[in-house]
Amino acid sequence: MKKIISFLMMLIILYITSQVLLNSKSVIETVAFSLKIFKENVFPSLFPFLVLSGLLVNYGFVEFCSVLFSPIMKLLFNMNGAAAYVFIMSLISGFPSSSKYIRDLYLKGLLSVNEATKLLMFTHFSNPLFILGTVGLLLKQTKIAILILICHYIGNLIIGILVRNLIPYEEKNITLEKNMSSFGCALKDSITSAIDTLLLVLGTITFFLILTTLLAEKLNLSGINQTIMNGIFEMTQGLKFASLLNTDLRTKAVLMTMFLSFGGISVHAQIMSIISDTKIRYIPFFVARLLHAAISGLLVFLLYSII
Repeated sequence: MKKIISFLMMLIILYITSQVLLNSKSVIETVAFSLKIFKENVFPSLFPFLVLSGLLVNYGFVEFCSVLFSPIMKLLFNMNGAAAYVFIMSLISGFPSSSKYIRDLYLKGLLSVNEATKLLMFTHFSNPLFILGTVGLLLKQTKIAILILICHYIGNLIIGILVRNLIPYEEKNITLEKNMSSFGCALKDSITSAIDTLLLVLGTITFFLILTTLLAEKLNLSGINQTIMNGIFEMTQGLKFASLLNTDLRTKAVLMTMFLSFGGISVHAQIMSIISDTKIRYIPFFVARLLHAAISGLLVFLLYSII
């Protein structure tokens, strides 16, 4: 069976390669566009937080969060205090950072595989600066961007509460790190790790933008069909196309919220790559994203009239 799957994948990749060669002009334009997205949106919003998170871990912020927020994490999500670090940093920095934070704590032994899998399900937050800036600019409506942000966050909180009893509470004695690196070493390691993650993000965004461009041309898609396909494969492209639809603002807001909450196959590929050297499971995360998209989209639809 594995040989058959490998053979089919080889044929698919060969076909994509041939289409890249035959549509070189479109591919070059798409690569240039992906670099623009990375330069203007992804790098500025992720790089500072990825570096700072590495420094914070080195200087005991995980232990601090564990002591301070352990009662709240146990009450809301039935998880130990170490999860608070991931939750707080994910709120600030957005995906795919949460998967990196979870992986780091898992490899340090501060989260079990079940805890890490559960935590990944409800810490998939989009960067708030991205929602308020990019989404607000696309819609030309700051109020709607704020509504999308609130509903996106509430959707994750609801999922966290729904799965709180999925895994029994595991008490952990987390002590302050005794073997802290010097600031120079910690900064170097944090920057190196951040660059590795960002190159992965850039690569997957570019690949899936190329894929959606080729698919749209081959299938002759346009309008809502092209928008949904883009949103499923590459979130930023989906948001752009959703904002250009000839429809009312409420429909645009619902679609964009669902794209943000699902994340797109591009972001899913990033997360699968980040957790590939662990036993953290992807399928529960995927199911949670479908649920998150439905909940947050419904919330925007229901609450739109109050703004």
